[in-house]
Amino acid sequence: MSERKRLLILGSTGSIGTQALDVCARSEELELVGLSAERSWEALIEQARAYDVERIALADQDAAARAAEGWTQGRVFGGPEGLVRLVVESRADLVLNALVGSAGLGPTVATLGEGIDLALANKESLVVGGELVTALAEATGARIVPVDSEHTALHQLLAGQPPGAVERLTITASGGPFRGRSREQLQEVTVEQALAHPTWAMGGKITIDSATLMNKGLEVMEAHHLFGTPYERIDVVVHPQSLVHGVLQLADGAMLAHLGPPDMRIAISYALHGGESVPLPIRPLDLAEVGSLTFEPVDLEAFPCLRLAREAAKAGGTAPCVLNAANEIAVHAFLQGRLRFLEIPAVIEQTLSELGSEPVISFESLYEADRQARELAGQSVAALS
Repeated sequence: MSERKRLLILGSTGSIGTQALDVCARSEELELVGLSAERSWEALIEQARAYDVERIALADQDAAARAAEGWTQGRVFGGPEGLVRLVVESRADLVLNALVGSAGLGPTVATLGEGIDLALANKESLVVGGELVTALAEATGARIVPVDSEHTALHQLLAGQPPGAVERLTITASGGPFRGRSREQLQEVTVEQALAHPTWAMGGKITIDSATLMNKGLEVMEAHHLFGTPYERIDVVVHPQSLVHGVLQLADGAMLAHLGPPDMRIAISYALHGGESVPLPIRPLDLAEVGSLTFEPVDLEAFPCLRLAREAAKAGGTAPCVLNAANEIAVHAFLQGRLRFLEIPAVIEQTLSELGSEPVISFESLYEADRQARELAGQSVAALS
């Protein structure tokens, strides 16, 4: 057997991370060399013991200190700089970045800067970093493979297509828990209702992004950077069955669609195995049982976050970074009961209006835009509370 690939998982206690551990446990090709979490130190130590891992990191310094007291079988790194040290010192061949939010950007930069291949489940790295991240990967020769059902689908569909053959990309959206509701019907929805996704089991922030359709705006930006496709040639369509994950429209009018069960292990395994399909214990689709597939346009009046994301994407510069930071603040406030559902896009739009877009000169300029956006968004939340 060939030498095993050394894998580091960032965000291993989250939904994507735990499913990645399941994929890793079934594979003879992968060797786990490091794990990280935000602050769930007890769960992280349990994983480290179960998978015989010697290096772990926690983004929260207090959690890292408690982990260091409770686990002496290896190294514990703490804080944002600890995540970077874990990447650099793990000697990994592949890093799965499943961190949530813009906190994933630093480890993405560290991974690509070291020339390590990146399995990217952290949308915000490309939303915030965009051209700088892809330029860094090109400079070091590191590969970026998406860990997302939609982008995995497009990645597979695009493989082998000659230049000029593809006219458009289509990303599908389940529509979330509020599909079909009007703006008026969304006025008083609760946190519990927004967290009740009909198809996917995800973390709180990602689930709310799905409910507002901000996740599709982020995915449009991600597809633009991953595949070099202009924004005007990337569509979003609501597909409530969540069985068609991506569609290509070819120059001759033909369309290619990627179908599969709504199981994230498929996308995770594809990325961890270098873009190859390997056996998984997943029941394949029975098309006769499925019966029908339906598609609907997005209601941008009821779900303005997708419109805001497209506007920020086309503005470029620091606008996507501002959008992402304001969204994180607004979603956090909604989950805490300090903001109503339709006030999430209101906070984002106000922050974008005040900060606009500035040229991106370096990663430092992105961090400053992120800081300013969080401050302004926080003020907007306070004014609405």
